[in-house]
Amino acid sequence: MNSLLRPPLPGPTPRLSARRRVSSPAPVRVGSAVLAGGERRCQRGLAVATSVAPSWMEEAGVAVLEEGGRRNPSVSDSYRAAGLPQPNATVLDAQARVCTGPAQTRPLGEEQAMRVLDTILRSAIGELKEEPVSSAQLGAFFAGMTIRANSFPEATQWSEGERRAMSIFWPRLVQVLPPEVKFIADPEGTILGANGLAEPRYVGQGTGEMRLVGALREVLAGGHLGYEEVQCVLKDILPIGSSSDSTVVSQALLAAFLIGQRMNRETDRELKAYCLAFDDELGPPPVADVKSLTHYGEPYDGNTRFFKSTLFVAAVRACYGESCLLHGVEWMPPKGGITEGQMLKFMGANIHLSPTQAKILLEDETAGFAYLNLQEACPPLDGVMNFSY
Repeated sequence: MNSLLRPPLPGPTPRLSARRRVSSPAPVRVGSAVLAGGERRCQRGLAVATSVAPSWMEEAGVAVLEEGGRRNPSVSDSYRAAGLPQPNATVLDAQARVCTGPAQTRPLGEEQAMRVLDTILRSAIGELKEEPVSSAQLGAFFAGMTIRANSFPEATQWSEGERRAMSIFWPRLVQVLPPEVKFIADPEGTILGANGLAEPRYVGQGTGEMRLVGALREVLAGGHLGYEEVQCVLKDILPIGSSSDSTVVSQALLAAFLIGQRMNRETDRELKAYCLAFDDELGPPPVADVKSLTHYGEPYDGNTRFFKSTLFVAAVRACYGESCLLHGVEWMPPKGGITEGQMLKFMGANIHLSPTQAKILLEDETAGFAYLNLQEACPPLDGVMNFSY
């Protein structure tokens, strides 16, 4: 493996096969970047991480990091961006349990539910100055609780402990939480009964937020949206994280919408709406010839318990002429695990290539695969990282 990553000689090595493709394949458009294949047999395996950068890499602007600029992925938190907001740890732990799929959710016990709701209450009245619960956390947590109550199987609905904790804390929470959070927690006033009083007719502020609230009513009930509905919502909120008055919506509502769609498992038409909405934001992507392209979009928040194999699989497949594209981020909450971006950076690769540079990398016979960081591949979506989860 060391010889694959750090070959001793800068010159080309023998090819694995002398077979060549006769004709160039047709152009294929892939996501927000179209990448090129052609005949290739990796001469260097992980060429982007070698100690000697080929001249074409310099021409394409593909830099190789010096040894001192690398950090050990085993300490994954060292990759956390300095400006990324810190979430409240107590609520974040609860989100990891309840903001997931119908079969994966783990209901909270009474003690943890009490602790979480007490933390939210203390934050809302201003007692947690050092570690407040953000609007995005409130939106995501209560969206998870609402969807579980409305549509999840019995095994992953509210536990008795959660019901008791909510019956104790909600009458106090309803006095201090923002209207949009009360709406997310009980959109139709049917979940919390007499303790509800939770703005069932909340409509939002401004056209964009009103449209988002309308879509959320369906999502929080466990339902799905049509292609046009998702497109309209995304046009109102993109680019995410923008300071433009025309695109600002409550972070609580936006977080509830995004996690709610994920928990309900997006339909094909919903996913298509997301893809095309971001394509519209980015404009025409680069176009190149490729016979086939395998995408590796592993969980963006990385791995903490299992071996991260996709980078090595992509390198080996590239040696056999199979184009591979990896994409992701350096670090992402809530898991904050090891990512391909961290591994490549530790080996000396430049992980901030433009789609055009990635295309060149895939076309070159000494590489055959590329990595795109979300920051370069899809800046509008990268704005989600500014949320305090």
